[in-house]
Amino acid sequence: MSGLGDAGALSRSWTVAALVLAVSDALASRFPSCQVRGELAGVSRAPSGHCYFTLKDADGAAAALRCAMFRRAASLLDFAPRDGLQVEVRGRLAVYEPRGELQLVVEAMRPLGAGSLHERFLALKAKLEAEGLFDASRKRPLPAFPARIGVVSSLQAAALHDVLVCLARRAPQLEIVVYPSLVQGAEAPAALVSALQLAAERREVDTLILARGGGSLEDLWAFNDERVVRAVAASPIPVVCGVGHETDFTLAEFAADLRGATPTAAAELAAPSAQALQVQLQGLAAAMARGAERTLALRAQRLDRLLPRLGPPAARLAAQSRSLDGWAARLRAAAIRCAASRSRPLQGLSERWRALGASQFGSRRHRLDRLATALRALDPQRVVERGFAVAQTAAGDLVTDPAQLRPGDWLRLVLARGSTELHVDRTREPESD
Repeated sequence: MSGLGDAGALSRSWTVAALVLAVSDALASRFPSCQVRGELAGVSRAPSGHCYFTLKDADGAAAALRCAMFRRAASLLDFAPRDGLQVEVRGRLAVYEPRGELQLVVEAMRPLGAGSLHERFLALKAKLEAEGLFDASRKRPLPAFPARIGVVSSLQAAALHDVLVCLARRAPQLEIVVYPSLVQGAEAPAALVSALQLAAERREVDTLILARGGGSLEDLWAFNDERVVRAVAASPIPVVCGVGHETDFTLAEFAADLRGATPTAAAELAAPSAQALQVQLQGLAAAMARGAERTLALRAQRLDRLLPRLGPPAARLAAQSRSLDGWAARLRAAAIRCAASRSRPLQGLSERWRALGASQFGSRRHRLDRLATALRALDPQRVVERGFAVAQTAAGDLVTDPAQLRPGDWLRLVLARGSTELHVDRTREPESD
């Protein structure tokens, strides 16, 4: 083994286990007990009852120390350790041999107050709550039967896989649209806001699921960013937020329309189970069938009760026919009475009209006779028949004055029977009185 020194040096080389053990003994003798204050992060409790967490400086320094608090010591705590809590612990330094990691075995812990991140969380929560962003009146109900669901999450996140598996199991008929985004780190808030705005602009989904798996307060801090919280509150699409584990709370969940304890729980809230809906439909169909049968049975019973009152159809028709005959007879009698009552005034008017007509006719006949007598008296033919004659010129004009004639003119005389023509030799003026 070149480069490792001579044989004497090789005789002093350590095995890994021996070196780790020696370091652990040195730490135990140098730091048999120490008190450290800092901020809790990544708190987790194993099924065995042991508690594991990281202790870091509350002032934001990069230093961190892995800690383990075994079941006996953890059972003596009178509070629940959580991320962001500032505590003071007492314990001893040791090396975790399987990984060769430095850790602090905590024997006691007491809270000192909230850490800086937790203080920022509470301050921002109070500010946004005062603005009404978390009011229950702003919460919108989720669509009962969505056709398409959007998911805002990281493409590499296990939370996205859990959501997709849950949706495929519960509602395979749904269409899923994924809006990729960072969910951790300094650039995550801007990416989350951009994904939420893109979903709002497209308006292609009925419900949005904002999902991320569990982690420490620092890991989930993007969902406590004020920009993200306001974007969730301003979303025109109902938002279901499922971030972290059941005990993790973020400000985005307070602003969302509904909170899921986990990403899978958020998916279950957003999508109704197709199997449950089918069972519900079957129950409704059965209830409708029972209702229809019950209604038909009630109607049949009522019909059975009414049939005796109705009687035989022939008897009903005969009764109706007799009733119609009676009404017809009454109608004829009424028509005869009405005609008789109307005929009496008409008969009187007729008699008066005949009397008036006879009177008028006699008067007109008498006058006509007088006019005929007068007309016969004036008839020129009657005059001619008495021996007179009518003198006319050749042109047919009546001659009443000798001045109408000249010697040599022809004169026509109309007699009672026939006419004759005369030649005028001379005329004589009438003698003066």
